[in-house]
Amino acid sequence: MPEKVLMTSEDIGRALARIAHEIIEKNKGAKDLVLVGMWTRGVPLAKRLMEIIESFEGHCTPMGSLDIAAYRDDVSSMEIEPTSQNTYIPTDITDKQVILVDDVLYTGRSIRAAMDALINLGRPKSIQLAVLIDRGHRELPIRADYVGKNIPSSRDEEIQVQMQETDGTEGVAIVSLVKDPAFRENRRRGYYESGK
Repeated sequence: MPEKVLMTSEDIGRALARIAHEIIEKNKGAKDLVLVGMWTRGVPLAKRLMEIIESFEGHCTPMGSLDIAAYRDDVSSMEIEPTSQNTYIPTDITDKQVILVDDVLYTGRSIRAAMDALINLGRPKSIQLAVLIDRGHRELPIRADYVGKNIPSSRDEEIQVQMQETDGTEGVAIVSLVKDPAFRENRRRGYYESGK
């Protein structure tokens, strides 16, 4: 059970509206922007940002999805498919301002994998990162350009983001994992040392 609700659906909406404004301001409009949502929950977040930016700018920004499974450093190449059904980029990203969108920024390893995947698809002018939650504990020198909410957390906690599009409900909660005996045993064995 969630210990504490951190964001409601309304909070998420307000955070995305603010992020959309910041994206437009930093990039002096929406021209040459491409939004890329990281599979899974980054995709509905990117879609909502696209809709908000369009309502502000009157310009439809291309939006795609990116599956980083083949680029992760914690999964054997034998375990994954060589091509992903979940990656779809609707336009050439070369010389574009790519806004990578994810739900939670944690160690930075997923973002590193996403940047590798993007570079294989083209040579963007820049890659900027928008996240709903930054929970700290970085293992790589990666930071977000746009953050919905900073939530300092323990490694013994999990940030659970639920989106209406993927989960049928919406909100952000923090859950303590140390009360779970299976978690304690897996932590002892080192299974939870890496993450997003």
